[in-house]
Amino acid sequence: MSSEPTKHVATYTAEQPTEISSILSGGYHHPLLRTWQNERQLTKSSFIYPLFLSDDPEEETVIESLPKQKRWGVNKVVPYVRSLVAKGLKAVILFGVPMAEGVKDELATAADDPNGPVIVTIKALKAEFPDLFVICDVCLCEYTSHGHCGILRDDGSIIREQSVRRLAAVAVNYARAGANCVAPSDMVDGRILAIKRGLLDAGLAHRTMLMSYSAKFAGNLYGPFRDAAGSAPSFGDRKCYQLPTGGRGLARRALARDLAEGADAIIVKPSTFYLDIVSDAKEICRDVPLCTYQVSGEYAMLYAAAEKGVVDLKTIAFEAAYGCLRAGATLIISYFTPEFLEWLDEL
Repeated sequence: MSSEPTKHVATYTAEQPTEISSILSGGYHHPLLRTWQNERQLTKSSFIYPLFLSDDPEEETVIESLPKQKRWGVNKVVPYVRSLVAKGLKAVILFGVPMAEGVKDELATAADDPNGPVIVTIKALKAEFPDLFVICDVCLCEYTSHGHCGILRDDGSIIREQSVRRLAAVAVNYARAGANCVAPSDMVDGRILAIKRGLLDAGLAHRTMLMSYSAKFAGNLYGPFRDAAGSAPSFGDRKCYQLPTGGRGLARRALARDLAEGADAIIVKPSTFYLDIVSDAKEICRDVPLCTYQVSGEYAMLYAAAEKGVVDLKTIAFEAAYGCLRAGATLIISYFTPEFLEWLDEL
């Protein structure tokens, strides 16, 4: 006696969803699918690596408060950058750290010294790596005797006109030395217009990007950087010329102002606690590249949490980076850049 094969009949119960659109997990069940769900992809070209440059050409000093980072002399930084370029590094941002006795003064005359660490390193990097995109942070705080970002009155306030002239001169001299981009980080009113005019007058605007720290907030996340760069103010603070932490409206005005004054790209700094500002910047400055700076305090906090076993370092670094991308950034200045050059190869 033969029997017919068992028929499998699909049944539907009340627990099962009735709307086709409610089933989402099929779109991200595979690792590759999860990357496809990212509106913006994280690539090696997304990252810009900060370098601290000493006026001692042979220096290679560990920065204790900034894990895995060093202060470099020109003779040491070139081989180090070579190892990163081989892994896919595309861009660096340079910060000068004058260490010689008596080099700092009230006018920051060492900032664009032809024999100073920044200009010497620009020339060395461009000679060795012609395709490396070299950005120079433009600020006076590392070079002033008082540690503030401009030229001061007797009462300690910024003299705007003199400060922006000095900042423009420094930016132009970095561009003359071969920098691809100048990035003023001082937040003094009007410096973008002054720098743009300076680049135009020098015949350099056509080949020099002006990337403005347009929304830089005064806060408590810069400690390791100031230790690395020797740029802590000797008195007072920077709250009168950098944005208050709750000043979203001021940030929006500053973003619009810098764009109108000729900025070619925008930086929001810090990143993690200011993603609403990144989102605003994406709307206000929608037609120019948008960069976030994951500052030293943010980076050090993630390391500290990983060391205590609270988070996995690689996982949390990716989470932070994707947070910036979701908010609207396309570029990230990050001390994790050397790790990302390897991590992205593992995806």
